[in-house]
Amino acid sequence: MKEQLSKLTLKLLHYNQICLNHYQNVRETGIKQDFYQVIKPFADEVKAASGEWKKLTKNWLRENERKHIHEKQIDLTAEHLSDLSIQAFFPETSRTRLTNTNRTVEYFLTAIVKELGK
Repeated sequence: MKEQLSKLTLKLLHYNQICLNHYQNVRETGIKQDFYQVIKPFADEVKAASGEWKKLTKNWLRENERKHIHEKQIDLTAEHLSDLSIQAFFPETSRTRLTNTNRTVEYFLTAIVKELGK
């Protein structure tokens, strides 16, 4: 389970970076992507991966209690990543809000990777 969780966490870190790249591209060009052709399939893929990650991480946390990792953080990280996967495609999205959310997700996922390495 630990290896699967580690792989899935790294995958979510990759999705988080993809969201930031999409946002930067959309902000520069101002071109919106087609919702049903591009945005929805990507968002569904991220949501499926984050849902699986959430279940695995909660199970791992119950078996290996950590002082600085809580279930609420797991829920919020999955929710933030799901939001990012949609908001990143719209140039109207606040840069500050998207960047802060992106950093929050990256910080927590990196913390999980470090804890899994212990």
